[in-house]
Amino acid sequence: MGDQMDQTNNQSGTPEINRVPLMIVLISGAFVAILNQTLLATALPHIMADLELDANTAQWLQSVFMLVNGIMIPITAFLIERFTTRRLFLTALITFAAGTLVCALAPNFAMLMVGRILQAAAAGIIMPLMQTILFLIFPIEKRGSAMGMFGLVIAFAPAIGPTLSGWLVEHYPWRSLFYVILPIVIIDIFVAYFILKNITKQTFPKVDVLSIILSSFGFGGLLYGFSTAGNSGWLSLQVAIAMIVGAVSLTWFILRQMKLKQPILEFRVFKNSIFTLTTILGMVVFMAMIGGAVVLPLLMQNMLGFSAFESGLMLLPGAVVMGIMNPITGRIFDRYGAKWLAIIGLSIVTVTTFMFTNLDENTTFAYLATVNAVRMFGIAMVMMPVTTAGLNQLPAHLIPHGTAMNNTMRQVAGAVGTALLVTVMTNSAIPEQGVHGFIHGVNVSFIVAGVFAVIALILAFFIKGSRSEIKQSA
Repeated sequence: MGDQMDQTNNQSGTPEINRVPLMIVLISGAFVAILNQTLLATALPHIMADLELDANTAQWLQSVFMLVNGIMIPITAFLIERFTTRRLFLTALITFAAGTLVCALAPNFAMLMVGRILQAAAAGIIMPLMQTILFLIFPIEKRGSAMGMFGLVIAFAPAIGPTLSGWLVEHYPWRSLFYVILPIVIIDIFVAYFILKNITKQTFPKVDVLSIILSSFGFGGLLYGFSTAGNSGWLSLQVAIAMIVGAVSLTWFILRQMKLKQPILEFRVFKNSIFTLTTILGMVVFMAMIGGAVVLPLLMQNMLGFSAFESGLMLLPGAVVMGIMNPITGRIFDRYGAKWLAIIGLSIVTVTTFMFTNLDENTTFAYLATVNAVRMFGIAMVMMPVTTAGLNQLPAHLIPHGTAMNNTMRQVAGAVGTALLVTVMTNSAIPEQGVHGFIHGVNVSFIVAGVFAVIALILAFFIKGSRSEIKQSA
């Protein structure tokens, strides 16, 4: 039926009529999934007070989301090939709505965790599925613009999250966060039911239970290890066990995928050198971005005496800049390719990251907001264009695996980046010097982030440059 509709709309040669409502459905689904990831950051103190939790326990509401999300994403390539687009997307949205309702009504911490797990499992499916659909419905020369629209959501949602939750928890109970998300998801379910067509191809791969278990322990172990290392320290027993279990399971998982006729996750996508390069670049940039989004609010609230709402507000100009820039860089990419966008963008990221290495007690709100906004301008020039350039290299049947791999690596990079920068910040702090000593730790963590940015800048010179080159190799 979806094919017939496409053909009727396609007589003029462009299925535009179909794409616009489809994009709206997909983007609103992705928006709530990402918004939800950052929404709790500023609300944690209120949840801790209400449910009588300590900081380490409450942090699990954030960590478990990232963990389950990271476990689900690698499995989505298999799910996309197993189920129809409609069924998979609607199931994910309904699961997300159920999780949101459980969180809103949760009487205790255990139920709140159950709700977060449901939300995370659904979000882990929504993101790669959405990217796969975009790549299948847009021709290669328009994918940059489509991914730019997707990037707009990725940029706006995480920044609106802390600001919105900061404002809501100052005026209403913390449960209001979930009641704000719920109607958006329910509307999206109804609209998706009538609009969404089956786009992805079903190849009905066999269920390899061992692969799913190994994938969960592999990615889950590493994500858990990295996300708890920030609090517990790298040498603690639980971090060491998680890392070892994760590394062994992941190695076994990769070796098994190489032997299977229908692997759950196709690691052969890395045989394409440009895909591998752009994935590494995307990871490094994501580490720089997510680290900044974690470290700067800590600096503002714990060391400079700003409120949760103000620290959220400081991140907002950067998000607005990134949101506006993403569709523009998408169009530039469609015309010129990713190489020079990435080089210029990473130069900006490098300079602005080092501008965060000389902070002190007198650093102003305006300085932090301005430098962060320019930094996000640079990140917008890199993030979506390099992802699109990498995925453009893959044939259609490998795109679900490419998007799943890309999202998985970004999750791992986010966990690693956060853990690494928070660990560096706490270990480099000099408590005897008071606030000045703690800010020293922040400065050192941005020196580490700056080194990442320099590495990424060097790698960017190896991207294939012009559109013609990309087309020839595609």
